Parts: sequence; structure tokens; C-alpha cells
Amino acid sequence: MALLENGALRADPYLRVAEEDALPDGAPALLTLARLLREAPLRNAPTGVELPPDANPLDLAPVLDRLALIALRLPKHKDGRAFTQARTLRERFGFRGEIRATGHVLPDQYLFLLRCGVTTVEVSEDADVAVWEAARRVIPFAYQASVGSEAPLSLLRRRLGVA
Repeated sequence: MALLENGALRADPYLRVAEEDALPDGAPALLTLARLLREAPLRNAPTGVELPPDANPLDLAPVLDRLALIALRLPKHKDGRAFTQARTLRERFGFRGEIRATGHVLPDQYLFLLRCGVTTVEVSEDADVAVWEAARRVIPFAYQASVGSEAPLSLLRRRLGVA
């Protein structure tokens, strides 16, 4: 799989580590939530965690400062829990690392994932970046606030003095 970030594909530097496998020395590792909470490894390499859709981001509070990546899984396109998890991680916990959307992610969801704080999306190696970028640009205004710096349309309307 490749990662879509800022309109370009890049390789995933993280190695997914199974429950029974040893942690790689010096290489970025992506752990399950159960393993992370059980071992809470102190490493000299970037560490990430796969947060299941039914997990509470609060579960990460004791180890959040040691994480470089949190991968959020969308098991199907109708499941919006990852959007809430991403927003909670950014706004409530101030997480500044990479938040990755994995699983069944559609280009139509890309803009909304970015607005919730997701920084990368796991896509197939042959993904058409133009399709994802077109989806990101299809709606230039938003009514809701986001974790980004852009202002919602309601604020813009107030500033312009239009109803």
C-alpha cells in the first residue's frame, strides 16, 4: 500500500508488527492497540498504533506523547467513527503526529478526513492521485469548523455582512 499525503503518493515507512513478532530495531513500527498498551515500548524509532473503530482515543492518553502515528481504520465507507477519533485526537488531546486513515476509504471522504485532522490516507499503489485531489477540491466552502485554519462559510458570511 502507498500513502496519499499533500497530493502525492509516498511509500509507507512503518512496518506492521504482529502480536507475536519482535519489534524491529531502529525502524518505524506500527503496533496493535493491545500490544502497545500491554508493553508500552520505549523505542529509539518512531512508533505508531492501529486504533480500532470501537476504541476510545482516551485509551491512548498514557502513551500519546510517545506516538508518531495513529492509524484509524474505516471498516466500511458508512462507518464514521474514524472521523470522530481523528478530531478528538487533534482537538481534545492536541496530538500533532501523523493520523492515517486506512481500510475502506473513498475519494469522496478525503476532504472531510483532512478537515478532521487526518494527514495521510492508505491507498493502493496504483491509485489515481488526480481523482483524490479532484474530490478534495470539489467543495470549496464549509459550514462547520475544522481542525485546520480555514474559516467556515458562516464566519465568512458574517465578516462580509451578508445573511
